[in-house]
Amino acid sequence: MSRGGEPLRIGNASGFYGDRFDALREMLTGGPLDILTGDYLAELTMLILGQDRLKDPARGYATTFLRQLEDGLGLAVERGVRIVTNAGGLNPAGLADRVRELAAKVGVPVRVAHVEGDDLLTGRDRGGGALGDAVMTDGVLTANAYLGGGGIAECLRAGADVVVTGRVTDAALVSGAAQAHFGWRPDDLDRLAGAVIAGHVLECGAQATGGNYSFFDARDFRAGRAPHGVFRPGFPLAEIAEDGSSVITKHPGAGGVVDVGTVTAQLLYETAGARYPGPDVTARLDSVRLRQEGPDRVRIDGVRGEAPPPTLKAGLTRLGGWRNEVTFVLTGLAVEAKAELVRAQMDAAFAAAGRRPAEVRWTLVRTDRPDADVQEEASALLRLVVRDADREVVGRAVSGAAIELALASYPGFHVTAPPGKGTPYGVFESVAVDPADVPHTAVLPDGGRVSVEGPVATREVVRLPDPALPEPPPTRRGTRRVPLGRLVGARSGDKGGSANVGVWVRTDAEWRWLVHELTVERFRQLLPETAELPVDRHVLPNLRALNFVVDGLLGEGAAAQARFDPQAKAVGEWLRARHTDIPEELL
Repeated sequence: MSRGGEPLRIGNASGFYGDRFDALREMLTGGPLDILTGDYLAELTMLILGQDRLKDPARGYATTFLRQLEDGLGLAVERGVRIVTNAGGLNPAGLADRVRELAAKVGVPVRVAHVEGDDLLTGRDRGGGALGDAVMTDGVLTANAYLGGGGIAECLRAGADVVVTGRVTDAALVSGAAQAHFGWRPDDLDRLAGAVIAGHVLECGAQATGGNYSFFDARDFRAGRAPHGVFRPGFPLAEIAEDGSSVITKHPGAGGVVDVGTVTAQLLYETAGARYPGPDVTARLDSVRLRQEGPDRVRIDGVRGEAPPPTLKAGLTRLGGWRNEVTFVLTGLAVEAKAELVRAQMDAAFAAAGRRPAEVRWTLVRTDRPDADVQEEASALLRLVVRDADREVVGRAVSGAAIELALASYPGFHVTAPPGKGTPYGVFESVAVDPADVPHTAVLPDGGRVSVEGPVATREVVRLPDPALPEPPPTRRGTRRVPLGRLVGARSGDKGGSANVGVWVRTDAEWRWLVHELTVERFRQLLPETAELPVDRHVLPNLRALNFVVDGLLGEGAAAQARFDPQAKAVGEWLRARHTDIPEELL
């Protein structure tokens, strides 16, 4: 329960499976904490862990976390910091056992608990209903419901020092800890929503402290002034108050910067509309208020919460088939003609083999420039990507055909790397399941099991009116054609087969221009790849932000590697690089 009026200090030490290894030690030694979280899971990660489990049923968890604990467990106990992580992946019970073994090995006794019930594949024998239909689909490798923070809260209330979960929502690592600490009830929707927003800011680690930040200034970097501490940003922490408000900050002396811009960027990451739905609460992004409270301190307050959706989101991954790729290097003159020759030769090879891959995609990237001083700058890249359900069709049939052209094609023939035999690719699918079919369970340090009941809707969902738009600014001095990024920051990412592109500006005058300039039509003009796809625009005036969701840009999800940037990480930067007419008054 809460200690007087003191905030709960929750830090983060991992934003993905493979994040900075020494972050856990840095966060434990850098300053005071109550809880340290680690987020290791993503859609692509679940596929990777599923393949691990196929090889060894005892695996399926993030092994990096165990190696980090070898050095950090004693530090955590010494400093009174409890650890909450979703590194359990597909096998939270197995990882919890490994943590106990490690604790005995290093001589640091700890109470370990875990949360289970998200793995829908264990429910095959139950069958029937929406859950059975979703799980029994042919080829499913992993099927996991996104649980809330209730199981985490039960484990912490029971005295756990380390809590291991499987697939919970990323923000649940924080909101579950806050529920336990403050004793919030399921109907404390505004408080829960505030903690969920804080958790969303923390979940991707250094992205909240200047990492991947749009307003990167290369001039500062070259001059030795690392912009926003981007050279080695530290990891963030949140000071959460009993009313659900929070301050996002970092340990003193840690790299990076926490300001309204970095927090705004992370708030827009992998979100969609004004409602941010989760299994415990639906947080209203349009209610979020940000204020710079001091150096490296951003206050978040005003967050409103509504009842969660009636269903749980579940993520399914399956092996979609096999893929192969070859990148041909085209140097010097007649690049277009050389590309045309290679395509015709490979098409002829497919025809001679008697079977063409189900999907053949060619992309010519004109990285070349005329009269180049460096050979690489005189070269363009022609990328061939093939996919098929049959490994043989994308294996030797493709790589052999490409290599056989080495002495019989365009002048200067070479490829960036020898073609391989083909690799499997995955497919992600999101489905809705009935919470009654998901046995959300907290397994306590003493072995006791507590069934976690779903929240009860306690507040009517309020229809969101269209936000009032400010008047467009007057243009007295004309416009100048410059990159959009002169004014606009962006952060983009993936949600299944969709991509989101959040954009924001820093002043009210810029907002008055942006909200009228960057319509869906203009967005499609600037990013032609989106022209034929469904695009939704969401307006967030409190953040001076727009969020665009492009449905289908990523095909069947990041694991399918359907495009050059399979997780849409750089779509926002592409948008910022596009030129548009901006009023002189704003430049």
